[in-house]
Amino acid sequence: MTKKRVLIFSASAGTGHVKAAESLAKTFARDPRVETVEHKDALVYTNKLFRDFYSKLYVQLIRSAPEVLGWVYKSSDEPWKTDQLRLRLDRLSSMPLIRFIRKFRPDITVCTHFMPVGIISHLISIGKLDAHLSIVVTDLDMHAMWLSRVFHRYFVAIQETKVHLEALGLPPERVTVSGIPVDPLFAEPVDRAEVRYRNHLDPNRTTLLVSAGALGVTPAEFVVARLLQLRHDVQAVVICGRNDELRHRLKEMLAPHSERFKVIGYTEKMNEFMKISDLFIGKPGGITTAEALACSLPMIIVDPIPGQEERNSDHLLENGCALKANELTTLAWKIDQLLDCPEKLLKMRENAGAMGRPNSSRSIVNTLIDDDLPPLELDKGQREAIAQAATGEMP
Repeated sequence: MTKKRVLIFSASAGTGHVKAAESLAKTFARDPRVETVEHKDALVYTNKLFRDFYSKLYVQLIRSAPEVLGWVYKSSDEPWKTDQLRLRLDRLSSMPLIRFIRKFRPDITVCTHFMPVGIISHLISIGKLDAHLSIVVTDLDMHAMWLSRVFHRYFVAIQETKVHLEALGLPPERVTVSGIPVDPLFAEPVDRAEVRYRNHLDPNRTTLLVSAGALGVTPAEFVVARLLQLRHDVQAVVICGRNDELRHRLKEMLAPHSERFKVIGYTEKMNEFMKISDLFIGKPGGITTAEALACSLPMIIVDPIPGQEERNSDHLLENGCALKANELTTLAWKIDQLLDCPEKLLKMRENAGAMGRPNSSRSIVNTLIDDDLPPLELDKGQREAIAQAATGEMP
């Protein structure tokens, strides 16, 4: 059997798309059926203006105007609505990316962000690339921007998203429910007592995991202040991501409570911290959600970004894996109420485990290496039918 050349593209608009791609690259690299695998940030191959539009603007909006992101998400969530303009801009800004793809000569291409999808599908459609194109959706729901005119296969997080794509008109065999890819470490067990001892945590105390996200963009100080009001005897690990200023402020704030509160910055040990914790408190980003579910870790959702994170919240709440603190003023009360009912917390843990897919990366890799589906190109009539189906119109 000929070994495969694999090219994985993410885009550094946030961190989730990149982490999903890294997890896949790690799993592909361990497979003896793979000759070589490379993961690239597609934005590196574009000009600075285009790069800043995708990445810096996104982070700025999260920090200062999340409601704008929600409006953009909702207003653009129609099949092909922004397709023509977006694809033209992508192609004009990505000639180095196109040259790199053609030089690499991949057998398999995987995209964990929609931006490079249009470029690769265009190359396939005009006969300038003979490669398998798979699209890995990194939230529980799928926004219309992920739709591609040419593709081989979609990988989605949950069955409901597969049902949605089939209702739009995509063939069932083209959509695989894999879960969002997480690092293979999340499939490995840990010794909870040993990890707690190693991190100077009480092995018998209820443990909360507070996350400010990889970028440190959350109301973490407000959250921690509320946790100091809890009736229950708990300990907490507070992860500040790459926000050093936040870490220093929280360390100072929690100095009198250092026995029970551990403040750390960015960590590569999130799998361990999630597996030793009893409850996660933070934002429901796609990768964070997938990692928590893989660890059977129930969530208290705070401050979700309008759009994709609100959609993730809906699914978690509907499946009994999470509670949501709409007002941070009630956070301590909400957690105390939950800890008063250990059977409810246990049920939430069971529900999270039922949704979790710790072997998601391996599932995607095995499917792709053995996949022999030809490319599917959606013609104008099929695209119009998809647009009609999305709005509930009868074709």
